[in-house]
Amino acid sequence: MTTADDGGLVFTGVARQAQLVRDRQVSPHELVALYLERIARLDPLLNAFRVVLAEQAIAEAAQVERRLAAGEVLPLAGVPIAIKDDTDVAGVSSMCGTAIDMGPASTHSAAVRRLRAAGAVIIGKTHLSEFGGYPVAESATWGVTRNPWDLYRTSGGSSGGSAAAVAAGMVPGATGSDSGGSVRIPAACCGLVGLKGQRGRISTKQAPERAYRFHGLNHIGPLARSVADVALLHDAMTGAEPNDEIPSPPLAPPLINAVSRAPGRLRIAMSFKPVVSVPVSEEVRRPVVETAELLCSLGHEVVERDPVYPPAGIAAVLALFMNGFAHEIDRLPTPELLERRMRAEARTSRLIPDWLARRAGRRGPPHRALAASNRRLRRADDTGAGDIASAYRYFEGLGPTRAMLRLLKFIPFTPPQNFTGQPAMSVPAGVSADGLPEAVHLVGRPHDASTLVSLAAQLESARAWAHHRPRRIAHQLRVDL
Repeated sequence: MTTADDGGLVFTGVARQAQLVRDRQVSPHELVALYLERIARLDPLLNAFRVVLAEQAIAEAAQVERRLAAGEVLPLAGVPIAIKDDTDVAGVSSMCGTAIDMGPASTHSAAVRRLRAAGAVIIGKTHLSEFGGYPVAESATWGVTRNPWDLYRTSGGSSGGSAAAVAAGMVPGATGSDSGGSVRIPAACCGLVGLKGQRGRISTKQAPERAYRFHGLNHIGPLARSVADVALLHDAMTGAEPNDEIPSPPLAPPLINAVSRAPGRLRIAMSFKPVVSVPVSEEVRRPVVETAELLCSLGHEVVERDPVYPPAGIAAVLALFMNGFAHEIDRLPTPELLERRMRAEARTSRLIPDWLARRAGRRGPPHRALAASNRRLRRADDTGAGDIASAYRYFEGLGPTRAMLRLLKFIPFTPPQNFTGQPAMSVPAGVSADGLPEAVHLVGRPHDASTLVSLAAQLESARAWAHHRPRRIAHQLRVDL
């Protein structure tokens, strides 16, 4: 049995741990005990978990051992996974970053059910901002989730709790949700791989009492340390449900198959054009340019080409998001418990009536105006800019207007793919001079996540980022990172 401190087993990753369990070299119970001990030591400082399901995880580990003994082949055999606290786990409240407890979920969400069917063990639920409204994992109720690379930097968000948990080695993988970048932004901040797959590939269906109304903008996606681990988690969650909000796209081969397959020679567009007018700093540009140079050395053609973001399409999507947010707030029994800023944004969102959202919805999904603007990029992957980990409490005390202006620097490149539904991911691009992770944003052609994953795996082989760990704060955590 490998100890928690040596990092040998902690950082082996999802795919390797599952293989070790299937080969009987480690048991599910040992994995759960390893991570529970690590969470107990690290989370008081990082605050990644809203709740740790220790007893339930131990029981699930025993159930996985029985399933393996009965001859089941489990892709995620015994691997502990964390779930973002806006995704339902049966018997546990989904607090969504708020102080409003609507009671335990009656059933698992579709994604959690599929993870458990694949042999994963659910070990806890992680923090986010209130309803994922901001790209951080901070709230008045649950406090600040810190970045393991620097305790005074944000872990990003809104899936920041999941990202911090994976980066610190408290779990090998976790789920996030992404309506405008909330998987990809924290992955970039914490030096991880974060994947938002093709719209509809992973069902967003929750327990019956919690139906999403975000008009197809929301995606569920995995965060992990390697491309293979993210592909394996994505494959495990893939599948449609009856009466899904978004119809399932055409069948596609498992993404794990693309990890070991060369992508072939690609024509790749590089762009620094944001959706909204915000400055793009040199520290953001440099990793992208360096990645472009690496891609050229790998035999690809990289051209600088900007997408067109039509104002009518952006307005339609904004209407859809605001209308969906208003419906989420209106179903709450005690909305007065929300943060002041969120209550103000709910009042603004209610200005978008259902008939206007329906009219906007006729543009998609995928929304035709934005999808049409991307046609000239559909023959290539798009390498966009990376995200910078800003100081924590970056939005604290701000009203909705000032907070929105600050929010724009986090999301100038990530929302369009939620609108068009095409796959996108954040991948590490090294470590900066001040010791923080750098990242690039890759966008795939519609319905072609396989090429995207194959390209990311090729970059990973050339850069070997999975060995990078947040060692700067190891002495504060009293653990080998």
